[in-house]
Amino acid sequence: MLSTPPAVSLAGLLSEVHHLALNVKDMQASRYFYGTVLGLHELTGAEVPETLKNEVAAGKVANFRTPDGTIIDLFWEPDLTPPDPDPKKGFTRMNHFAFGIAPELFDRAVEVLHHYDVLIDHGPVTRPTGRGIYFYDPDGFLLEIRCNPAP
Repeated sequence: MLSTPPAVSLAGLLSEVHHLALNVKDMQASRYFYGTVLGLHELTGAEVPETLKNEVAAGKVANFRTPDGTIIDLFWEPDLTPPDPDPKKGFTRMNHFAFGIAPELFDRAVEVLHHYDVLIDHGPVTRPTGRGIYFYDPDGFLLEIRCNPAP
């Protein structure tokens, strides 16, 4: 017999995305992508969470902070392969995550992606909700840079 679920939820209790944890095949390529191409701050020294210090020191984990404070953890899994090496073929994983940018900086962000020959999935696109461009990181995770409509 199925029990009735409680009539409660976490609505109003959650405050933010604390961190995203991604498995990566090539730690060096991923660190370059998140640190150099995207320009995110890599946590070092005392910034590294105590629970991850040994893994970071061993090169198995890298941590990056986005401008809003969200942490992206990269976990090195060199033997992990997706069901299909073509990142454009979807499989069970997150669809994408998006970085926000000011409307006046959007075109510059697109230029940076092209400068580094980042694989673009599609875009830039313009919608009533703003503009976006979708692209892949070295492990085939779909990312987006998006902005709200210009004022």
